[in-house]
Amino acid sequence: MADITIHKLGKKYKQYPNRWARLAEWLTGGRYRGHVDRWALRNLSLQVEAGESLGIIGQNGAGKSTLLKILTGTTQPTEGHYAMSGRVAALLELGMGFHSDFTGRQNAVMACQMAGLRREEIQARLPEIEDFSELGDYLDRPLRVYSTGMQMRLAFSAATAVRPQILIVDEALSVGDSYFQHKCIRRIRHFKENGTTLLFVSHDPSAVKSLCDRAILLDKGALIKDGAPDAVLDYYNALIAPKSKDDEIKQMQTTWGHTATRSGSGEARILQVDMQNEKGLPTRVFRVGEWARIHCKIVFNADIENPTIGILIRDRLGNDVFGTNTHHLRVDGQAYRAGEKIAVVFALRLNLGCGHYSLCLAVHAGDSHLEASWDWWDQCLVWQMIPGNDASFTGLAALPAEVRIQKEKNE
Repeated sequence: MADITIHKLGKKYKQYPNRWARLAEWLTGGRYRGHVDRWALRNLSLQVEAGESLGIIGQNGAGKSTLLKILTGTTQPTEGHYAMSGRVAALLELGMGFHSDFTGRQNAVMACQMAGLRREEIQARLPEIEDFSELGDYLDRPLRVYSTGMQMRLAFSAATAVRPQILIVDEALSVGDSYFQHKCIRRIRHFKENGTTLLFVSHDPSAVKSLCDRAILLDKGALIKDGAPDAVLDYYNALIAPKSKDDEIKQMQTTWGHTATRSGSGEARILQVDMQNEKGLPTRVFRVGEWARIHCKIVFNADIENPTIGILIRDRLGNDVFGTNTHHLRVDGQAYRAGEKIAVVFALRLNLGCGHYSLCLAVHAGDSHLEASWDWWDQCLVWQMIPGNDASFTGLAALPAEVRIQKEKNE
């Protein structure tokens, strides 16, 4: 059974050019229309199953926060309806529901009361909130002396003092120190393992891929993509690049069962890509620590000056492992005319852990594809890392390591 059901949900706001237009509309009882309707969300239908983790991504103004505010009852929809089952804990705007003149402890008590906890339950949970937040003496000081990171510590600790059936997080983890962010992620993972449904809004692709088993992409209030996090994030990555009217985003199923995304204006085009071992033989299996050469051929369909050619390695979950490009490597660029072809070779030592990895290849301008993207090809090939001759290890990075054990003399 679905924990969250959304049917044709929409939220409309009135936008007035000035305060006098609002007053004129009010005085005339609506006979004078002084506003323009702006839909923050429109015709959204969605189901989230119990225990599912859903990442919600999109550019600023796409409707992400509006959706979460509707689901938490902070605002009411203009059209459509939704249903949710179970106790909900939400982290939206930092400080929402808090009072700056009350202490952290008092605000924590109020947050628990608003979550529906009884007095005895709150008293039983306060030590855990104090321990998890690690605010120390600040817990009994007014909230107005808190930094944003300290407010996040208090808000998260209070909201998650009891495991909710549904947890909603909207960018709150983007503030504060990395230590506490990792602590929050561990608690969210623990909740997931115990059946909590998660709605997670973030601009951090790694966090979405790590925490979510499904993602949706919102754009201008509409749902435009729903699927596996890596496929949706690749589509979003292509969406935010500058485009002309002839640009398109293509997604196709690969022979290894993944969704590959390709986008760009086509002014430059990747014709071929291959991986070779140290002997120059094409292969898709490498030993840990072995050198590899990535060969690609590119054709220019327009005159381009100083293009950047880059590679990006991702693990099986789609997390970025390593990336570089000719801009970062400070390779002097050249000018190419339409019809010219070039061959580019990247050589790198694959100090990677065992498992499957994918390669992304791109031709763009400047430091990143956000300036101009001519061809961006995600998951253009996949290869496998197998154990080498050196000592075994765990993780993604094969770092050189030594250990020394020495007996101490008894005095």
